[in-house]
Amino acid sequence: MSTPATSALPAEATTSASLKLGDDGLTRCGWVGGDPEYQRYHDEEWGRPLRDERLLFEKLCLEGFQAGLSWITILRRRPAFRAAFYDFDVDRVAVMDDVDVARLLADASIIRHRGKIEATIRNARVTRDLGESLTELIWSFAPEARGPRLRELGEVPATTMQSMALSRELRTRGYTFVGPTTMYALMQSAGLVDDHLSGCHRSNDA
Repeated sequence: MSTPATSALPAEATTSASLKLGDDGLTRCGWVGGDPEYQRYHDEEWGRPLRDERLLFEKLCLEGFQAGLSWITILRRRPAFRAAFYDFDVDRVAVMDDVDVARLLADASIIRHRGKIEATIRNARVTRDLGESLTELIWSFAPEARGPRLRELGEVPATTMQSMALSRELRTRGYTFVGPTTMYALMQSAGLVDDHLSGCHRSNDA
C-alpha cells in the first residue's frame, strides 16, 4: 500500500484526515475540501460507474491534464476545457491542428501545457481509429471483485496490477499521458474501482 503522498487520490488527500465532516452533516473522504463543486464531484461522480464513451474520453484527457496538479484545479476549469475541446467530441478533437494548438496555448482558461494539449489531440485520433469501443477497452481492466473497504487514505494504492496493465495496453495502442498512476485515478473517477473509505456516506452505496 502506498502513502497518500504517492497515491492516485486527488492531491488534496496528501494533507487531509481520512474522513471529514461537512457543513451539511455528511461525512466524506478526507481529500474533499469545503468547495461545493468538489463535494458534488465526490458525491455524484467519483467512484460511480461511467460507461458513456464521450464522458470517459473526457475523463481520460482531464486525468492527463491533472498530472502534477490538484484535481480541484482541473474541476474548476472543466467548463473551459469542454469549450476548448469541443465538448470532447472525439471526431472534432481528432482533426484539430497546429493552429488549434497555438490558440489553446494562448487560452489562460485552461492548462497551457503543449504536451498535454497535443496528447489530447493524439488520443482523440487513436480513439477515432481504435476499431472498438474505448469504454469496453477500459472496462475490460476493471477488477473482478471489490475487497473490503479501506479505512485510511494511506491504504489507497497509487497503482494496481490492473492500472499498470491498462496503461501498457493504451500505450501500445498509441495513447500518451496514460501512466499507471494516472490510469488508477481514471479507474477511481470512472467507477472501475470504488475507493470511498469506510465511514464515508458514499460507502453505503451498493
